[in-house]
Amino acid sequence: MSTTPTQVDAWSLPEGEARVRQLFAARFGAGADPGAWSAPGRVNLIGEHTDYNGGLCLPIALPHRTHIALRPREDDLIRLASAQEPGAVRELRLADVAPGAVAGWTAYVAGVAWALAERGLPVRGFDAVVDSCVPYGAGLSSSAALEAAVAVALDDAFGLGLAGSPQEPDDAGRTVLAAACVRAENEIAGAPTGGMDQSASLRARAEHALLLDCLDSSVRHVPFDLAADGLALLVVDTRAAHSLVDGQYAARRATCEAAARTLGVASLREVTPGDGLAAALARLTEASEDPDTAVRRVRHVVSEIERVEALVELLDAGRAQEAGPLLDASHASLRDDYEVSCVELDVAVESARAAGALGARMTGGGFGGSAIALVDVERVAQVEQAVAQAFAARGFAPPAFLVATAAGPAT
Repeated sequence: MSTTPTQVDAWSLPEGEARVRQLFAARFGAGADPGAWSAPGRVNLIGEHTDYNGGLCLPIALPHRTHIALRPREDDLIRLASAQEPGAVRELRLADVAPGAVAGWTAYVAGVAWALAERGLPVRGFDAVVDSCVPYGAGLSSSAALEAAVAVALDDAFGLGLAGSPQEPDDAGRTVLAAACVRAENEIAGAPTGGMDQSASLRARAEHALLLDCLDSSVRHVPFDLAADGLALLVVDTRAAHSLVDGQYAARRATCEAAARTLGVASLREVTPGDGLAAALARLTEASEDPDTAVRRVRHVVSEIERVEALVELLDAGRAQEAGPLLDASHASLRDDYEVSCVELDVAVESARAAGALGARMTGGGFGGSAIALVDVERVAQVEQAVAQAFAARGFAPPAFLVATAAGPAT
């Protein structure tokens, strides 16, 4: 089995646009030229499973983007094609889109149109093709990148006036688009995720991390330029199976919501660290149907929100090199208290640390997907090689790697 690290490169914007324009011509032929838009995947620095608990999270947008070419129609027919489905064109009516009525990747596209129409916005049918260099199934929000690309495309094509321009994005309008994307994913695609991924794809800023307060959807842009400090954020795609619609994610969310009800709070964001957490855990021990699980889930959420705040303080102070222990603590909490890691993620994290990473953690929803490692720039190749060798020794599929930099939002 190969131990040569595989790199996942991002396309340039012109390359991505050329791909979808060429694909559009091949699938839909002559007619008015389509417009082209794109949206990034994301990697979350810290703050996992906090979004649906009203907490804080800290993602960055990736240079890797999903591209879409779209041409509006006068009727409500939606015709869709993907570079990943050679020759196929899927058709459905916007009027027929409803929870449980659309399956597969088309749910993420048609669902956004449905959610915008549900708000009373003048969305009709359209022809569209998509292509992407966001690794699929890697926990890097390929689904949110698709939704966000569709959102800005529909906003522009139908003159909704929400996204603003690439030079001056309208954050209030993009908050509306992000909410529509969340509805598409929750209600049409059936994945009970929070709003972090969509916000990152639509509201991020280049060279900044996005501090998202999921209680009120407010954001603050935190400077994030690791290269200036001689550091790199290495993403390890474990290639382990990753799905958010298999019940495990929903079960974690349901446990947190039940714990909040037991504690008499609107969300776990209201549980404060220290004495507040101790009192909450004592209450859950007495009153929960499954007290051990409830205690561990709540302990993770409250401590993870605290770690987000600590990492933001370090970044604001220009001390990113001190962030490693926070990443390590986050992974331990996700592995032991939230139980969303897997053996591939644990091996990636442990082998990266052993090779000199300053800290490492799983990222994303878990149950597969990716890990991140904070690494001195000169040690990136060394860490990649060590992780690849560790995977080969275990008989795992070879991992893939990318160095994440904070990119701009959907345009």
